[in-house]
Amino acid sequence: MKYGFGTYLKERMGTIAGFLMAVGIFGLTFGLYRFPPEAVFYPALLSALVLLGIMIWEWKKAERKHQRLRELISLPDDLMETLRAYDHQEDQDYQELMLALAEKSAGEAYGYQRHLTDTMEYFTTWVHQIKTPISSMRLRLEGLDSTASRALSEDLFRIEQYVEMVLTYLRLDSESTDYVFRECSVDEVIKSTLRKFAGQFIGRCLKLSYEETDLNIVTDEKWLAFVLEQITSNALKYTPEGGITIGVEEPGRLYVKDTGLGIAPEDLPRIFEKGYTGYRGREDKRASGLGLYLCKRICDNLGIRIWAESAPGEGTCVYLDLEQKKSDPE
Repeated sequence: MKYGFGTYLKERMGTIAGFLMAVGIFGLTFGLYRFPPEAVFYPALLSALVLLGIMIWEWKKAERKHQRLRELISLPDDLMETLRAYDHQEDQDYQELMLALAEKSAGEAYGYQRHLTDTMEYFTTWVHQIKTPISSMRLRLEGLDSTASRALSEDLFRIEQYVEMVLTYLRLDSESTDYVFRECSVDEVIKSTLRKFAGQFIGRCLKLSYEETDLNIVTDEKWLAFVLEQITSNALKYTPEGGITIGVEEPGRLYVKDTGLGIAPEDLPRIFEKGYTGYRGREDKRASGLGLYLCKRICDNLGIRIWAESAPGEGTCVYLDLEQKKSDPE
């Protein structure tokens, strides 16, 4: 922002008004003593020229000071003391106040970051600890085959998903996010995902249509698997009958299509927003609105475009554009 002479004059209107009042008083006094007008005019003109010169000099000085103060804004807090932008005691007081506020702000930011780090460490530890009893319960249920055991296994699987979602949410903004990009088979990731949901397909009598994609891409296999698991989980959740189709379109567009309830047109543009559940999610009180949000965040990090097409009563199709990460043949 430029500090012009007009701005400077507006800030000094009090000084200019005081000078004009002084000239008026001298003129009135000289007039009462019947002095000639020249006795007032020439000294007033000379004083005005001197005042103008002083004001121009002060303006240049103030402009340089303004530039130095503007530079302060872009400096780190620990370097603010090295730039002296004050000419008077009042300016020095303001700079010391800014330094004190910056120091206080830095202390509060450090405290908040420390609290956030401790919270993340606690929840990360909790997630890993809760996996132990979950694994134990799964081992106990593996030897049982009844309606109740199958229902418990499905509920336990859902708990595992929620736990994994918490861990993923914590890792997304962590500085130590463990992305490992390497070539992997998309079919292996899909098959691993389908094995986890096999019990739900069987228990709910849903048809699965899947043909191998023969795609090899460079990505993080673990994070891609999480995305596919969330998409498959959503498809199963909102597909009471019919089935799910997994396939690929050219060029390299993987899709997961279901014959479920579909998504309302007004909800479709917002399904990847954090916490947005839409009409179906409001009906399902367990919906958190985090699954697809996490998928979008992860896909952005992996360089994969994700979008969905849907209509109420006609099912939903979620697409993953894997072409941009496709490996070049050697």
